[in-house]
Amino acid sequence: MIIFAGKELQDSELLEEYNLAEQTVLHAVKSRRRSFKRKSHVSTCIEEDEEFDDTKRAAVNFYVYCTSPCANITVGKIRVRCFICKSGAFTVDSDPKNWNDVLKSKRITGHCEISQCTDGEVGWSEFYFKCSEHVTKGENDEAVALNLIRNNLHDIQCLACTDVRSKVFVYPCDDGHVTCLECFCEYAVSRLRERRFIFDNNLGYTLPCPAGCPNSLINQPYHFKALSKDHFEMYERFATEEYVLKNGGVLCPQPNCGAGILVDICDKVTCINGCGYVFCKKCLQGYHIGECLPKEEQLIIDITSYSVDPKLVSQSKWDDASKVKIKVSTKPCPKCRTATERDGGCMHMVCTRCLFPWCWLCQTEWTRECMGSHWFS
Repeated sequence: MIIFAGKELQDSELLEEYNLAEQTVLHAVKSRRRSFKRKSHVSTCIEEDEEFDDTKRAAVNFYVYCTSPCANITVGKIRVRCFICKSGAFTVDSDPKNWNDVLKSKRITGHCEISQCTDGEVGWSEFYFKCSEHVTKGENDEAVALNLIRNNLHDIQCLACTDVRSKVFVYPCDDGHVTCLECFCEYAVSRLRERRFIFDNNLGYTLPCPAGCPNSLINQPYHFKALSKDHFEMYERFATEEYVLKNGGVLCPQPNCGAGILVDICDKVTCINGCGYVFCKKCLQGYHIGECLPKEEQLIIDITSYSVDPKLVSQSKWDDASKVKIKVSTKPCPKCRTATERDGGCMHMVCTRCLFPWCWLCQTEWTRECMGSHWFS
């Protein structure tokens, strides 16, 4: 028997009719008389997806995301293997009729030609995809199925722009609303900039159907690879931040850092794998002793006893750039919160306002441990 993609090739067929690519895997197994009656297609799921149209099968393309080496959305090739032993020497009893048959397990029966696998019993098939743009690396070379990106075989108008495009995005809602890929990208980018993605515990950082349909969350994040590289990196960063915040973590408040940190019950947080900033978990300001100050008092301490020239008031305003510079170049005194700048020397700091001795690295009271560990480091 010669098996290709779950099919037993007949003696009357020619290999050249299959247009096989380089390094395509064919399985040659010794045929044997089988003592069991092969079952027809079995489905264990109630819900159904849009059926594959056999009359238009030649025009249908499966779209996948090739993680390596293409790193892009490409046309894919469907393959099948044994659900148990993962061998490609497997013949199916029937073709898949819809996406549920392909993506869900235990939908289509078949027979594994590895004698030790099912011991002559009917087994279950498992479908997977390969990228058609590069030479296959073997049966372990897989790509991610993008079942929501499809050819527009029915010439359906885009939900947003009403154009009829050849390639569309079909949302997983009951009505199967359709948009073109351009409108899908615009929808995703606009929601991304507004931080209006939904964080689902099972599906991750995702979007629902733009028509507001229930139970329509996109369940495969690789669909967002249709966005530009910069926008997808933004998506990954926001998704990581949401995960950290949902799990009780914090984001480093230092400008140009923003590293996600999962913290314990302690209020003192150190950005270990980031900029090294030490800050308070509650107010996200530099670490301090005592209660957190109100937000309007966190940057500048009240200095009402200090006299100023009223004529210079309009010229002496703090702008945003100055505030950012202060946060980057200074650390607050852990006791009185006075912004302090270190201009060389050792790590032993003495506040000029309250005379509190503290460590520049630990941002707590100066100790012999600080002196021995990082006085000059």
